[in-house]
Amino acid sequence: QVQLVESGGGLVQAGDSLRLSCAASGRTFSSYAMGWFRQAPGKEREFVAGISRSGISTDYANSVKGRFTISRDNAKNTVSLQMNSLRPEDTAVYYCAAKPSGSYAERSGYDYWGQGTQVTVSS
Repeated sequence: QVQLVESGGGLVQAGDSLRLSCAASGRTFSSYAMGWFRQAPGKEREFVAGISRSGISTDYANSVKGRFTISRDNAKNTVSLQMNSLRPEDTAVYYCAAKPSGSYAERSGYDYWGQGTQVTVSS
C-alpha cells in the first residue's frame, strides 16, 4: 500500500551530523504515522523516533532525545531524521516505517518498511 525508500546514510565521525530522508509513495501518506527504527549488529531492531500524522507530535527513544529530530512534509510525502552529535553507538541500519492505524508513540503496528540505509559513526 505504501512504498518507502530511505536515503542519506553514510560514514561520519563522532560529533558530526547527518540527515536521513524517506520518500513514500501513495496519496494516503498523511494517513500514516511514521517512524524511524534502527538495528545495530547483533542487536534487535529498536525504535528511534515517531511522528504523528499531522507532524505536530513526536516521540523519541531516550538514547537519542535531544540529539535527533524527526519531521515530515505531507505535501512532499517525505519524513526525515536529523541526527546531530552522532556517537559510535548510533551505528546501525536505519529504517523508515509507516503505521496505518494507532498512535505514533506505540512501537507496535508499523507494518510497512523501507530497506534501510547504513549509518556508520567512527570514533
